[in-house]
Amino acid sequence: QVQLVDSGGGSVQAGGSLRLSCAASGYTFSSYCMGWFRQAPGKEREGVAGICTRSGSTYYADSVKGRFTISQDNAKNTLYLHMNSLKPEDTAMYYCAAEGLLGGSWKEYKNWGQGTQVTVSS
Repeated sequence: QVQLVDSGGGSVQAGGSLRLSCAASGYTFSSYCMGWFRQAPGKEREGVAGICTRSGSTYYADSVKGRFTISQDNAKNTLYLHMNSLKPEDTAMYYCAAEGLLGGSWKEYKNWGQGTQVTVSS
């Protein structure tokens, strides 16, 4: 059974940094594309970043390019999202997801973490 556990969220001031983690179990970590998504109150869930180990490809939403970096540690079965220069508009619940299409809609992903809250104050 695939299980994803998100952590690392918190409250920071604008310009600050956070690192989100997603610990995966129940499958071969590098077999699938994985991604980070976020959802702010009243808004649809949106893709933030994605990575496919086999192809070495990554994806970033335009709104986070140059500020966020996705990475993974295959030995630890852990996906990361390094977030720098955070802005108030980055405030949302962040979710990791597995088994989907790189850069695709959240609807295409099969497995989800429980989410971790990121709040950025101005």
